[in-house]
Amino acid sequence: MVDTTSATGKYLYGIINCGEERSFTTPGIHEVGSLVYTIPFKQVAAVVSDSPLQEYDSTRRNMLAHTRVLEMVMREFTILPVCFGIVAPDARTVREQLLGEGYEQLVTQLKEMECRIELGLKAFWIADDIFREIAEQSEEIRELRDRITGLPSEQTYYQRIKLGEMVEAEVNQRRERDSATILAQLEPLAHEVRIHPPLTDRMVLNAAFLIDRAREEAFDQAIRELDAAMGQRLLFKYVGPVPPYNFVTIKADWSSRERTAALR
Repeated sequence: MVDTTSATGKYLYGIINCGEERSFTTPGIHEVGSLVYTIPFKQVAAVVSDSPLQEYDSTRRNMLAHTRVLEMVMREFTILPVCFGIVAPDARTVREQLLGEGYEQLVTQLKEMECRIELGLKAFWIADDIFREIAEQSEEIRELRDRITGLPSEQTYYQRIKLGEMVEAEVNQRRERDSATILAQLEPLAHEVRIHPPLTDRMVLNAAFLIDRAREEAFDQAIRELDAAMGQRLLFKYVGPVPPYNFVTIKADWSSRERTAALR
């Protein structure tokens, strides 16, 4: 963390439907664990805690503190999460610039997110070496691999490039097929879906689903059915409910006096 000033600002967590002052038991992000409370404006409020006007590093400790507050608040309220690390200079700025100027849009967003939750799913191939598995199952790839095995790399440079391209193409085709199978089961249950790029070679799907809370049990059951059908080949990591990080973004740049609160 780098202190920019000794003044006290307001660290922002999220926006909720609340027209009154409230406090929450979860401590805030700074070392002192400041009280988390609301700054209301009409029928919406910002969830904040007192904080030095400083930049927060994206450490595990800081990220967990930010997330804990959001998860505590969402037990009681629909919440629009604010991006990590945003500190407003004072309560007046929060009330007038963030809540006041963006009021109508925030009300609309809160209505759109009402009774909805985000669930996350990551799927991985279980095979320790997916490339070896592909080589064993693809005659063309296996033959080329065997043909150049043991030969000097300088003599097989272009063949090795071709082999890598063939393996990559097969991996992508398998990923597309497995992802399509998973999404065919889950997309009909979701209001919106966000697909992110795979983070590792073994990752098949990295997705976030915005669903109606009333469909959570049906979604859970669909995950169980996928695991029963594909669990010998795939490992599923399923998380949630969490605030709708992937479907709402609220950013603020107080230095340039630019504020955005946009549904994406």
